[in-house]
Amino acid sequence: MAPHRYTSSSSAAVQATPVTGGAHPGPFYGEPHKFDPFFRGPVHRRRCTDVLCCLIFIVAILSYVALGIVAWLHGDPRKVLHPTNSYGEFCGQKGTSNEKRPILFYFNILKCANPSILIHLQCPTTQICVSKCPDRFATYTEMQLEHKLSNTSWRYYRQFCKHGFNNPGKPVSQVLRDEDCPSMIVPSRPFLQRCLPDVITLNGTVTVANKTRFKDALETPRHVTELQDAAKGIRGLVDTRALGVKIAEDYAKSWPWIVVGLLISLLFSLIFIVLLRFTAGLMLWITIIAVMLLVASAMCYCSVVLTTRGHNQGYDVSLAEVGLQTDLKVYLQLRETWIILLASLGVTEVSILLIIVIMRRRIKLAIALLREASKAIGHIMSTLLYPILTLILLTVCLSYWAVTAVYLASSDDTIYKVMSPDVSCPYSNSTCNPETFNRSNISKETSCLGSQCLFAFYGGETPYHRYMLLLQISNLLIFLWLVNFILALQQCTLAGTFSSYYWAKRKPEDVPPCPMFSSFNRAIRYHTGSLAFGALILSVVQLFQIILKYLEKKLKGIDNSLSRFILCCLTCCFWCLEKCLRYMNRNAYIMVAIYGKNFFESAQQAFFLLMRNMVRVAIVDRVTDFLLFLGKVMISGGVGALAVLLFSRKIPLFQEQVPYLNYYEVPIMTTVAGAYLIAHGFFGVYAMCVDTFFLCFCDDLERNDGSSDKPFLVSLELRRILGKSSRSW
Repeated sequence: MAPHRYTSSSSAAVQATPVTGGAHPGPFYGEPHKFDPFFRGPVHRRRCTDVLCCLIFIVAILSYVALGIVAWLHGDPRKVLHPTNSYGEFCGQKGTSNEKRPILFYFNILKCANPSILIHLQCPTTQICVSKCPDRFATYTEMQLEHKLSNTSWRYYRQFCKHGFNNPGKPVSQVLRDEDCPSMIVPSRPFLQRCLPDVITLNGTVTVANKTRFKDALETPRHVTELQDAAKGIRGLVDTRALGVKIAEDYAKSWPWIVVGLLISLLFSLIFIVLLRFTAGLMLWITIIAVMLLVASAMCYCSVVLTTRGHNQGYDVSLAEVGLQTDLKVYLQLRETWIILLASLGVTEVSILLIIVIMRRRIKLAIALLREASKAIGHIMSTLLYPILTLILLTVCLSYWAVTAVYLASSDDTIYKVMSPDVSCPYSNSTCNPETFNRSNISKETSCLGSQCLFAFYGGETPYHRYMLLLQISNLLIFLWLVNFILALQQCTLAGTFSSYYWAKRKPEDVPPCPMFSSFNRAIRYHTGSLAFGALILSVVQLFQIILKYLEKKLKGIDNSLSRFILCCLTCCFWCLEKCLRYMNRNAYIMVAIYGKNFFESAQQAFFLLMRNMVRVAIVDRVTDFLLFLGKVMISGGVGALAVLLFSRKIPLFQEQVPYLNYYEVPIMTTVAGAYLIAHGFFGVYAMCVDTFFLCFCDDLERNDGSSDKPFLVSLELRRILGKSSRSW
């Protein structure tokens, strides 16, 4: 027997009575709940659910704010954007001693291949500011031998040593110990104000200054691919800066056109929604045909390109040979790119056609459900505005996470240690300050004579610096938690709103005033813990997915089939788990919005309700999602086609007004992505309405029997199409 319920139609508790409305489904699918026959919508008298998780969520948010404040106090984003030497000075900064030294030089470039630079955004070697990069191979030992014959080699090598050092006769061991000069220099060129090895490929062979091998200061043979790996480590951090500058320039020139494109997509979405309410069937069939025509047109264009560019030079170069390029135009000059696009579009076209042929009868059922959803949204138009609130909250979370991550990564300090030739020095290996070291008592100690304050590493010795990796992971986890909570709040709010409409006996007269505000208030006031609980479970799975992707990237160059196989299996399992959890969470939030129970009980109730209506789920729910997806594709694809014609100057009316850009793909992709997100925001409300109506409909069939005492609350049209007696099930 179910517990007492409080409903919107009665303030008194009503004892539930056995009403099952159908054959016993069997123990595997769970017992149908014995609902209150006077149930008329979401329970209004509630109590807080999952309180412990709510408290943990509040503590996590406060901790996240504290983490951001600490990162802001310790971090300096300029370290990421501008080259900084080991003394924390910016290269090329006006009014300093480095004003004429704008380029950063690394003493041991081989250490820059260390994966730790991805966390600390610093290469773990001494760095100084120089006026130019070296253009030859040389070691300190070779320089000393040549210096005995001529002073020229020292004058050249000296510019890459610490400023003020002028003792070429100093033993190599002491120079390397004191880090006065680099052990070797290699031919380099400035790349975003950083000296990186001048690696080129000749006939498939990686070379530096026409050499494939070289020797370091210890006469150890090295291969130039080691320099290439080190250069990639630095380039991976700063390559996006130049690309970002060009993209920013393109945005500055094209933003009015992007705004116009987004406004057009907004207008198309609103027109589509209005027409969907009155001519749902016609609009959806037009959408299906329009999408198929768009894909067919794209296939024709790819075929024309393959035919006309067949004799161009370099057209047959493979994608593997080109590698990763920041200029997307390079890929459009390759035959392989267009073949892949043509094959993908062909598979898409055939897939859509097969789905339509197989599900043509079920599409009519989905159209009827969408028509009912259109009526509900038409009476509660405020639901279309809720995605704007979600977008604002997601933007705030994303911005906070990105800023915090940058401040955390740039909060490492330059650590200096006391290096003494006498092991009895009590200050040996202790932290020091190079600016005040010569005036301190350490250099005056008898046992510490000859000691120096030298660069040790980037980081810190406080708990904050020691647990930097853990803080970055925590930053990512709480960010995912907040994102999933915001999406859960939207789903729960909309579910409570639409269930109020469904369970109203007379529509729309019996729908309570301000249903969306009331639903939002109930979700925040009573069910923050339940929403946070479901969001946390999903966030943990997503965090593991990100870690697996990172490991997969690291194992790419390792020839270990077993490790890659295990990693592939884990990736597949977590992907399936994430999809299942996302679907079950969505339905659990609907039950939370209606009945006000905790997360686990709502998830169990939703699961068994879906299992008892498994065929209906497969037919109606998935078909409506497919139709709504085609609507998003039609709107974003149509706006994208207009953007392509505009920026390629194919529209005579606007040929003179369109600006010249570095990458025309930037405004086009931005417009398409923005149009898709706008359509997704509107159609996401439809999808939530359909899912809520579907669960309410299944619940309605079990709760009522269609008699005068217990009538169905579903509309006559939907009842006729979706009725239990229909043989189509």
